[in-house]
Amino acid sequence: MKRENEAAAGPVMVPGVVSLAASSRRTLKHGDSFAMFDEFGDVLEVEHSPAGLFHFDTRYLSRLLFTLEGHRPLILSSTVQPDNLTLDVDLTNPDMFQGDRLLLAKDTLHVARAKFLWEASCHELFTITNYGDRRMRVRLALEFAADFADLFEIRGYLRSRRGAVVSEQRGPAEIGFVYRSLDGVARETCIRFDAAPAALSPSRADFELEIDARARRSIGVLVQCMRGSEPASGGRFYATMRRARREQARERKSLPRIETSNVTVNSILSRSGADLAMLMTATPLGPYPCAGVPWFSTPFGRDGILTAMEMLWFDAATARGVLRFLAAHQARGEDPAADMEPGKILHEMRESELAHLGEVPFGRYYGSVDATPLFVALAGLYWQRTRDAATLQEIWPNVLAGLEWIDRYGDRDGDGFVEYGRRRESGLRNQGWKDSEDAVFHADGSLAAPPIALCEVQGYVYLARRSAALLAADLGKRDLAANLEAQAEALRARFEAAFWREDIGTYALALDGDKRPCDVRTSNAGQLLFTGICRPERAARVAQQLFGRDFFSGWGVRTLGAREKRFNPTSYHNGSVWPHDNALIALGLAEYGHASGALALSTALFDAAAHMHLRRLPELFCGFDRKRGKAPTLYPVACAPQAWAACAPFALIQACLGLEIDAAAATVVLRRPRLPQFLDWLSVHDLAVGAARLDLMFRRHDSSVAVTLLRREGEAEVEVRL
Repeated sequence: MKRENEAAAGPVMVPGVVSLAASSRRTLKHGDSFAMFDEFGDVLEVEHSPAGLFHFDTRYLSRLLFTLEGHRPLILSSTVQPDNLTLDVDLTNPDMFQGDRLLLAKDTLHVARAKFLWEASCHELFTITNYGDRRMRVRLALEFAADFADLFEIRGYLRSRRGAVVSEQRGPAEIGFVYRSLDGVARETCIRFDAAPAALSPSRADFELEIDARARRSIGVLVQCMRGSEPASGGRFYATMRRARREQARERKSLPRIETSNVTVNSILSRSGADLAMLMTATPLGPYPCAGVPWFSTPFGRDGILTAMEMLWFDAATARGVLRFLAAHQARGEDPAADMEPGKILHEMRESELAHLGEVPFGRYYGSVDATPLFVALAGLYWQRTRDAATLQEIWPNVLAGLEWIDRYGDRDGDGFVEYGRRRESGLRNQGWKDSEDAVFHADGSLAAPPIALCEVQGYVYLARRSAALLAADLGKRDLAANLEAQAEALRARFEAAFWREDIGTYALALDGDKRPCDVRTSNAGQLLFTGICRPERAARVAQQLFGRDFFSGWGVRTLGAREKRFNPTSYHNGSVWPHDNALIALGLAEYGHASGALALSTALFDAAAHMHLRRLPELFCGFDRKRGKAPTLYPVACAPQAWAACAPFALIQACLGLEIDAAAATVVLRRPRLPQFLDWLSVHDLAVGAARLDLMFRRHDSSVAVTLLRREGEAEVEVRL
């Protein structure tokens, strides 16, 4: 996906010296803030680890250590709740001795630790219960620090200079950390206690509590991330938490409810929905799904668009927010340092100090070859799903600008294909979804030279032109519609002639700068099915190959065939399994009538999710073969949660049911609906079809599915096509 491997002053990459794969990390997010704690709820310094509390890619809390009577307590349980709002940790004391004498028997004290993020603040409550038979004086301590490290520093960037951090005590119950920034943006961490500690310093708070037998005492802690003039939330713990829960419930109320006969699947869907809600950031233009925590907790064009596409059938509001946000940030001019060209859609945006200073080029960066055609395609798909005339009229100039970019800048050499090549050494070398340095290569393993035309990008352009043609026709622009249809068909013919490789039985990964095909078997060809560009007979051959031993691990389709030169099941892009990649392939298989393949991928991915911590599908996992009694092998620095992975289960359900929504006809279309063997039934409640709402029940009968309309409010129909 996105590994910013090079920047103006040195390497910027996801570090390979720390693993995030262990289940000990606990992740919270709200808005533009996220936090990663260990299982104790603490933050301990580990080099290159993104532990801590972050706001706009800057770490506002770099250390938080809780001790009980001078010792780290014993952990009893540690859970991020199913709604992703709170982290609940249960702790107790170990046996404590003075010499050989037992002073305090283990399990006498219980500490309930609860925390959540809301509006740029971390709210935390410690509740200490004395289960002993006498009144006790209990000593507690919190150690803390704020380093204001830029996330790019943590990722390996060696910056030449940085601002100073000044700590100050602001009364008996408050500590402030002020960062004297280099970019002129004021940044400050404020730590407040709801009761004055017995002792307070710029790095530690000590408490002494008198607790009666069978009684409890509480300590509240508020950590506020102050940035410029932006306010951070305050308020009491429970009052703020109730407000957060009400807001969360309000946002999810409009979405359909999906239930199944399988409790594990229900748990996976619940976690996926909670992850999507957590990753969604409110903007003035609508909701936008941040790509993933910890490395990409910011808007990315490609990620936002594909996430919106995967969830379009059950949540069209996200697509609207994505389209409006990306239209507002569409490039209007040229800037080679940012790979910016008129009409191009944003790759990513950052608000950290290094981005503001220009030391890394990703403040507003446009180095993505596929975001622009995907934006145009999403606009057309959104129109078919909603008939939202107001939004489409608003972004129609942006759609036209995107089409203009495809023709004028995307096709660099006039051969009819869209290529990429960075315009400065600071930019990304590879600019498709597989953007690591070694992701595009020839059969002998040698790296492809730019400009590079990726196979799936041509499919995205085909989908964009066809979708835009339908949109143009509905808007009365018939000449443009006919021209776009003709362009799409001409591209399809050129593509089949240039990219199909009979000797490897699939489409070439890419054409390099000399128009030499990269004769490499990849999952990229699988994504072509989603776009509809393939001839049916060749789509069938691609599908067959993807389920061979080289590709299908048992947990999903690998990104690269196992016999290719650069295959490595532990690599980022050359042999791993990506849930979103598999979801798009499943949608493509359904499009071409290969329902059994969509069912097989759904079974593999839901099985994988059942083995994951919190039943959460991560950004990717390793591509080792499935073995009896062994869970999928985690990738060490994968984001979890990740938006386009979180919505993969919903896209897989869509693929199994062959579900489409035609807003113009107010009809839910089900093409050859099927259910995998692990589901006896599946229900969808409150599915929006225009102004109407439907409740649907699907029951599996061997290889067929019975569809029942349970409830209908408004005018809408259900059509089953076998």
